Amino acid sequence: MPGRTQQALKFLGSIGFRGVSVTILAGVAAVTCGAFAMRIIHPLIGCIALVFAAGASAAPLSDNFWLLGNFTQNVPCKGDGSDPAEVKVKVTTTEIDSKVGACTFLDTKEDTKSLKAQVECQFPAGPLMGEITFTKKTDNTIDFVDRDKTYTATLYRCPK
Repeated sequence: MPGRTQQALKFLGSIGFRGVSVTILAGVAAVTCGAFAMRIIHPLIGCIALVFAAGASAAPLSDNFWLLGNFTQNVPCKGDGSDPAEVKVKVTTTEIDSKVGACTFLDTKEDTKSLKAQVECQFPAGPLMGEITFTKKTDNTIDFVDRDKTYTATLYRCPK
C-alpha cells in the first residue's frame, strides 16, 4: 500500500537549488522541479537526476549577453593566435574558463553595465565558491573584481 510504505520511510535530508529540490528518504528520493515530481527508487539516482535537472534549467546568461566571448586579462588581445595561454579567458553562458581553472555560474544579477555572479570554481587545489563582479567600461574593456577585492583584472575583448 502506498500510504504504509511512505509512512515507514525515514527522512534523511533535503537539498534545493534554482527551483529544483531533492528530498531523500531511506531508499527513496523524490525530485521536485516546479509542479513536476517523480519518485526514484535509489537516492544515488535521485542525486544524478538533480544534476541533470539543474543542468537543464535556463543558462544564467542569455546567448547575446555583452560579457560572452574570448578575452585576455591585463594585456590587450592581439587575436592572431600569439596571445599566451596564461592570459586567455573564455566566457560562455554557463562558465568562465581560463588557464587557472573553470568557474560555473550559480546565480547572476545583471544590468546594462555590470554583472554580479556567484560562481563555483574548480582549481587544482580544490573547489572554491565566491562572488565576482564584471563591469563594462566605455573603452570596450571589462573590469573584474572578486567580492573581497583580493583579485582584480581588466579583460580585453579579442577580435572575432
